Amino acid sequence: MNDLAPLLTAEGRALLDLVRGTAPADELAVATRLRREHPAGLVSAALGQARLRQRAAAKFGAEDAERMFFTPNGVEQSTRASVAGYRAERMRAQGVTSVADLCCGIGGDAIALARAGIRVLAVDRDPVTAEAARANADALGLSALIEVREADVTEVDTAGYDAVFVDPARRGGRGRIFDPEAYSPPLSWAVGAALAAPRAALKIAPGVPHEMIPAEAEAEWISDGGDVKEAVLWFGTAPGAVRATLLPGPRTLLGAGLPDPDVRPVGRYLYEPDGAVIRAHLVADVAREVDGGLIDETIAYVTADALRPTPYATAYEITDRLPFNVKKLKALLRERGVGILTVKKRGSAVEPEELRRKVLPKGQGPHSATVFLTRVAGAPTMLVGAPAGQAVTAGGAS
Repeated sequence: MNDLAPLLTAEGRALLDLVRGTAPADELAVATRLRREHPAGLVSAALGQARLRQRAAAKFGAEDAERMFFTPNGVEQSTRASVAGYRAERMRAQGVTSVADLCCGIGGDAIALARAGIRVLAVDRDPVTAEAARANADALGLSALIEVREADVTEVDTAGYDAVFVDPARRGGRGRIFDPEAYSPPLSWAVGAALAAPRAALKIAPGVPHEMIPAEAEAEWISDGGDVKEAVLWFGTAPGAVRATLLPGPRTLLGAGLPDPDVRPVGRYLYEPDGAVIRAHLVADVAREVDGGLIDETIAYVTADALRPTPYATAYEITDRLPFNVKKLKALLRERGVGILTVKKRGSAVEPEELRRKVLPKGQGPHSATVFLTRVAGAPTMLVGAPAGQAVTAGGAS
């Protein structure tokens, strides 16, 4: 898709309405019918846009996605609306009224900022991407607050804006880019732009090495529904602070700078910290909250003797501890009548699906259980249990 302009015409918009919700299996028949009255290229573009809108619904919600315009990369790289909305509200709470959104993509973050009442300059150097951002601002009734500019972000004057937001491209011709200096623009340039502004936020990959975080920045890792979505470097807030934020909520765990927890024997409960907590290196803060310790110095599982619910970790009641042995696990599950098995792993090379096939023949029983493939004090171990609060009988987890 190299040009959105035809889809923005009256004919293009009418076609988009006609192909809305077209199932993949019906595309050929729909295309054949519509090409009798419309140009073939326009019909193909409309069907392609319909597919992108269906994919984008998971990030933007169906109501917005059905009105917006997307590129393939735009759908892939856009911020989930819930995360963008949280970030925009945090900027609004800081008193920000105007933002220079550099590397704006198809406008997802600009939309969230505008909906928070913030005036936005949205900049992207790709013509089609900038065109999509402009069309989206118009489609959602936000064009009065969003100015879209096609330009190289490194040449844009951001003076006069309360804050800068930078979302560097982290994908190249060979896929995802892991080196922050290989971002486009590089992280070092983005940090320089942030330091020159009164306030700033830089969106980066959640796997960024902590040693690459500037001393002037606050680092925040964000998860949504348990999935880690991004890390944000904030400037003009709390230099050196580290936090993990969980959506929906939001619930935020602010790091206290604790040392690593002690390793202790496996207790009655096992806590699996949220991915944002792990990425932020705040497992020690969760361990203190539940009065627990680590099962192994290299594994981010916390164990404790008492149940202390926390939003930052999922608690499981452990019923059995076994050295890694497939035959013993299979026999235990058969004895307990387990027919539904959740397999989690940390510090194990075994693939969950492979283990499930080996130990759980179909129709084995009505009960469910969770097995953790991990290490305990350095030894490969299987911990069997169930989510805390789920009924546990003398016969095992159910």
